[in-house]
Amino acid sequence: MSSSVTTPIEANEATTAVVLPRKRRFSGGDPSDTRRTNWWATALIAVCSLTVLIPLYLAIAVALKTPAQLAAGTGFELPWPINWENFAVAWERTAFPQALMNTAIITVGSVVFTLLTSSLVAYALARNLHRPFFKGVFFYLLAALFIPFPIIMLPLVKQTSVLGLDNPAGMILLYTIYGLSLNIFIYTAFIRSIPIELEEAARMDGASTWRVFRQIVFPLLMPMNATVGILTCVWAWNDFIMPLVVLTSPSDRTLSLAQYVFQGQYNTDYTVAFASYLMAMAPLLIVYIFSQRWVISGVMRGSIK
Repeated sequence: MSSSVTTPIEANEATTAVVLPRKRRFSGGDPSDTRRTNWWATALIAVCSLTVLIPLYLAIAVALKTPAQLAAGTGFELPWPINWENFAVAWERTAFPQALMNTAIITVGSVVFTLLTSSLVAYALARNLHRPFFKGVFFYLLAALFIPFPIIMLPLVKQTSVLGLDNPAGMILLYTIYGLSLNIFIYTAFIRSIPIELEEAARMDGASTWRVFRQIVFPLLMPMNATVGILTCVWAWNDFIMPLVVLTSPSDRTLSLAQYVFQGQYNTDYTVAFASYLMAMAPLLIVYIFSQRWVISGVMRGSIK
């Protein structure tokens, strides 16, 4: 029976072999180092950002020029002297305060009703998908994603006119209904990942289904609420087709419809139109600047759930 004894010299050599770092490769850095910069991804992001920055610069430059300055160049030249009068003209010609109020009412109402109704319907479907009726309703709602809006546009105009929904209240209802399909698809997948044991424990303590949803499920839906809220807000704020065919009173027109006043039969007032575009875009950018912290934190909570 033999036994091996490790001498201090051999132990020191083994320790040195473990402690000594490997030589770095020419490609640079340890492959396991997550702090390395991915230059390919960085270059791709920089190129993609130009697709937004270049049109934005063009819009700002044109909005600050006179028609003569715009006709004398390509549009990318720096505006000098700066013509701020375009914004004042756009403010008056679009009745900007009234259009802004109409758009804000429709957008806020659509977001609130969408979050409440879509989350409730998705919760009922997600917890009962094993039943044939609820599974049929789920696939029925998903089928609406494949129906183009122009197909139902003319019947929609007739129905809203007959029911008296050709106003901002009708627009809120339409955005809520037409957003059900996509929103339920987003909510259902997330709700099914929530452990059912949380709800069972609350029911054992005497909580009703409504209380379980209000105090347990809905707070856990904050990441999805942020996602659905952003999608609905951008859709309702920038939509042009639905307000065009539904709204009948000029006093109810939204910001997207107000831009249509600059499109003439034979010409377009580009300088004033671009100033109006920037004015219509500014409120949504301001809202994002002040709410980006909650948006990013909501998405991050959803990613690490």
